[in-house]
Amino acid sequence: MNKILLIDDEPTIRMLLSRILELEGYEVLKAKDRATALYILNKQEVQVVLCDVFLPDGNGVDMVQELQPLAPNAKIILLTAHGNIPDGVQAIKNGAFDYIVKGDDNRKIIPIVSRAMDAIAAEQKQQSKKKDVRVNTVTFGNIVGKSPALAHVISQANKVAATDVAVLINGETGTGKELFAQAIHNASHRSAGAFLALNCSAFSRELLESELFGYKEGAFTGAVKDKRGLLEEANHGTVFLDEIGEMALELQSKLLRVLETGEFVKVGDTKTTRVDVRIISATNRNLKEEIANGRFREDLYFRLSVFRIELPPLRQRREDILLLAQHFAERFSKQIGCPVPALSPDAKSLFLSYPWPGNVREMMNTMEHALIVCDSEVTREDLPIDMLSDESSTQADDSLDLKSVERNHIIKVLHHTHGNKTETARLLKIGLTTLYRKIEEYGITLAF
Repeated sequence: MNKILLIDDEPTIRMLLSRILELEGYEVLKAKDRATALYILNKQEVQVVLCDVFLPDGNGVDMVQELQPLAPNAKIILLTAHGNIPDGVQAIKNGAFDYIVKGDDNRKIIPIVSRAMDAIAAEQKQQSKKKDVRVNTVTFGNIVGKSPALAHVISQANKVAATDVAVLINGETGTGKELFAQAIHNASHRSAGAFLALNCSAFSRELLESELFGYKEGAFTGAVKDKRGLLEEANHGTVFLDEIGEMALELQSKLLRVLETGEFVKVGDTKTTRVDVRIISATNRNLKEEIANGRFREDLYFRLSVFRIELPPLRQRREDILLLAQHFAERFSKQIGCPVPALSPDAKSLFLSYPWPGNVREMMNTMEHALIVCDSEVTREDLPIDMLSDESSTQADDSLDLKSVERNHIIKVLHHTHGNKTETARLLKIGLTTLYRKIEEYGITLAF
């Protein structure tokens, strides 16, 4: 649960604001003065600090800089009395995220706090992404499979890696678009530079613009210092833009300029910034349809798709299914610390007949699930219910037997979790209500 530290010497204000925040699901820690606040921050991590300007033992404006070392990742929001807006402005300059006028602006508390939480989540996600991709050494040799369809796209990707042209990777969800983008980067002359990835669907238009292009100090509320965007961070390297079809039209024009000239203007800046980056983009959308519907620029599409790679879905590369299953079995057995289990003949048969709508990602999740619940061998009973349900839709004659399989599988997972139904529902990938219904339907009465 996200934690908020509320610092205010007025008990009524503390009670009112904490109630507003708690109703939104936040955990609120309360402090009546500076000393109490410092004590709490030395003991607990919080995501947001709401701090009054006037405290018995300090000034909130000055405290902003004092609080930052104790909560470096937290967003500090100042509570200022009516008529003291200059205090809020000064707090922003000191590094605060925003300010709220007490009383008049109570209705603004939740939106501002939500925005602060979103900013923290975005920063954490981006930092994690940067860390992950910088240490990743994915090569084409790491891509598992021997099917002709896979070999063809690997050959294409290997050839384009030696160039600097923009690459557009098309493929269904879970086919490994980012994996191929990393392999292309690592096989290129830019491999010593950064590979930074950004999912365009994970950010609002404003936040995506800031993340991609950066901003200047004072560009907007909370912009207390200059920020380099991903394009600048990845100079002489590669930027991977996933879900490019989700990018707003206004940003598409800025990206087009980067592809044409290598230049862009940061948010709040008046001068251009020049970079040398390779752009690899990916989508599971039909961009030509998006163009026809006015949601994607045709000129940008032609710039992004100088070289196109079409990743085949797993159902079109069935020679790779059992190889991938073995690969993930070995990976997860190491993590769990157990021997590598074999696939039973009935599990192999189901794997080969299943359509794998989630592709390689679904295969990975399926094997992780199976290794948690299996014994020495992965059987049909160890597989997620949705796989068995899919089979039942195409093999109606086996419905009675399937119910027995499902019942036994639920019992097995319940044993694994020692009767914890919430954890059981999570592992089975079904809702808790659905689990209770099936327990009643199948007459499962186990004592744990």
